[in-house]
Amino acid sequence: MKFTKPLLIAVVIAALGGALAYALMAKPAAPPQVFSTLDGRRIALAEQRDKVVLVNFWATSCPGCVKEMPDMVKVYRDYRDRGFEIVAVAMQYDPPEYVSNFVRTRQLPFPIVLDTDGAHAQAFGNVQLTPTTFIIGRDGRILEQKLGEIDFARLRALLDRELS
Repeated sequence: MKFTKPLLIAVVIAALGGALAYALMAKPAAPPQVFSTLDGRRIALAEQRDKVVLVNFWATSCPGCVKEMPDMVKVYRDYRDRGFEIVAVAMQYDPPEYVSNFVRTRQLPFPIVLDTDGAHAQAFGNVQLTPTTFIIGRDGRILEQKLGEIDFARLRALLDRELS
């Protein structure tokens, strides 16, 4: 079969268009959540479009969550001035006094949210297991979703790429 130049161009354009459509579909929009932090701040994801936002569902009773918090603090301190935000959402079953004590004793510098009614976990696909992490790009789309502990080398590489 012999291809003409216009036909070949049309095939390439169609393939690129399909790849673009798939790429956009493969990255769903983050839910339009509005978080209330322990210190009384309001964080609306829709208002964070100029940042890369990591939303981490965690619990004080989760060994993996506790283990990854020091690295989350380091990454937050290294990238926050470049347009990075972390929102750590404590699960509905986590007692508020445990969360407050954990935040205070570990001096967590990023916003902490109590998901008192489970609405935030529900909005992110009914999160049940911790840690579960979502990384949201500047366009408001979910770049990655991770169940289990974060690979911090991979996270740093992603942040270097997205925040450059």
